[in-house]
Amino acid sequence: MATFRKRGGSWQAIVDRLGVYKSETRPTKAQAVAWATETEAAIIAGKLTPISNKTFGDLLQEYADKVSPTKSGKRWETIRIALLQRDEIASVKLSELDQRHFAQWRDRRLKEVSSSSVRREWNLLSSACKIAMNEWKWIKTHPMQGVSKPESAPPRDRRVNQQEIKNIQFTLGYTGGVAETKNHLVALAFEFACETAMRAQEICNLIDTDIVGNTANIRKSKTRAGVRLAPLTPRALEIIKLLPTEKLFDITPASLDALFRKAKAKLMIDDLTFHDSRHEGITRLAQKLSVLELARSVGHQDLRQLMIYYNESAEDIAKKLTI
Repeated sequence: MATFRKRGGSWQAIVDRLGVYKSETRPTKAQAVAWATETEAAIIAGKLTPISNKTFGDLLQEYADKVSPTKSGKRWETIRIALLQRDEIASVKLSELDQRHFAQWRDRRLKEVSSSSVRREWNLLSSACKIAMNEWKWIKTHPMQGVSKPESAPPRDRRVNQQEIKNIQFTLGYTGGVAETKNHLVALAFEFACETAMRAQEICNLIDTDIVGNTANIRKSKTRAGVRLAPLTPRALEIIKLLPTEKLFDITPASLDALFRKAKAKLMIDDLTFHDSRHEGITRLAQKLSVLELARSVGHQDLRQLMIYYNESAEDIAKKLTI
């Protein structure tokens, strides 16, 4: 039951029901009663809930506090969430949030960043909405359902040649022998990635007991749970011997990325990223392994994603049939 208070020349109505607390001031008692009656009806109908006043920014913060810390990529996810909270969509109340807000957000972001960046942010927003709907019961339906996702950009096919590897290493001060500095570790990590197709985080997580014979145990991976075995080339095994500590590449992914960016900036190589080493590594392995062997080695579960690394012509394939 609502309560009413005389406040000067106006009336305050207070509704406290089913966990929802709302108050409004109206010029007359009749208007206050009408507002309270309408509000109580909305609460009973489920249109107003204890989280009705929460915004989408509140939802994102809850996700950042409770879900992101459980992920291996928590650092980048919290950075993206902080960026998203500066967008106007963060101020929209959950009770009003619908497809048009996400369509408008998508169009704004596509004017600022690439479609690939928008798709990564899209996946984060979608995951947050799904958990808020299924587990927290903050929203009743998924507000992004029915909104068109941006087209994916063509996959990067940037190859890394041996001279670029040498130039990066020289710029980082590495000329051979055992790695002695963080710069040296980055120099060897880049070459190691080109040899193994391992991601930066996977490389940084390696410890000496992960190396068994000519394979490496990948304990923490971006896309797969459990352990996978990555084959090591002869050069990759040589690099392992040049690392001085039990935690082989004793550097964080963030430091590795920062030092690599500085090195390529000095060389004025704008179109190169550390992750391009993975493409290079998979392309090299694709020349020696079957699709199934390659998928197992690099951790891809969708074989279609690997087909871009098989660049043999029909003539080359036909020659194999005559052997």
